[in-house]
Amino acid sequence: MTDETTSGDVSAEPSEGEMFWYVLKIQSNRENSIKKSLERRIKREGLERFFGEIIIPTEKVSEVKNGKKKVIEHKLFPGYLMVHMILNDETWFLVRETSGVGDFTGAAGKPIPMQEHEISRMLGREEQKEEEQPRVALTFAVNDTVKIKEGPFEGFEGTIDSVDETSGRLTVLVEIFGRTTPVEDLEHWQVEAV
Repeated sequence: MTDETTSGDVSAEPSEGEMFWYVLKIQSNRENSIKKSLERRIKREGLERFFGEIIIPTEKVSEVKNGKKKVIEHKLFPGYLMVHMILNDETWFLVRETSGVGDFTGAAGKPIPMQEHEISRMLGREEQKEEEQPRVALTFAVNDTVKIKEGPFEGFEGTIDSVDETSGRLTVLVEIFGRTTPVEDLEHWQVEAV
């Protein structure tokens, strides 16, 4: 006797006892407090065996404010939490009744687990985050007109010719003695929009 429901059917219902990743809609700007609240409720109810990781997907972004370089965590999906869990009546109720949680994502109020490619993309980004340099938050793009604020070309205006997003360095084309000259390796904080 063969079981036809497990013969590679991608849309098969999650079976009891199997963990899947689900996306929760939550109140924006309260992701950390809602995550902690959910973790406390899971522990208090003794349901740890039904839950795995709870993740707020973030990436590190480097910014310069007031001349000081800062690395901040930027939420990739504000207003959402990713939860690895076994879905049953008890866990569904616990999650839904946690303050700040709106609902699971899914059709007609029925939670739908994330697909494999979505999970690997989300978790892959989480793993890369620790290895990579933080991304620099740039407010400039090629062809923007800027004024150089610092260095030997201070006060010159020019057009951005190239932007290196990983290092935050710019090349600006300025006019010196009637000739267009590239000023290379400018830090993004050394220029301002005109």
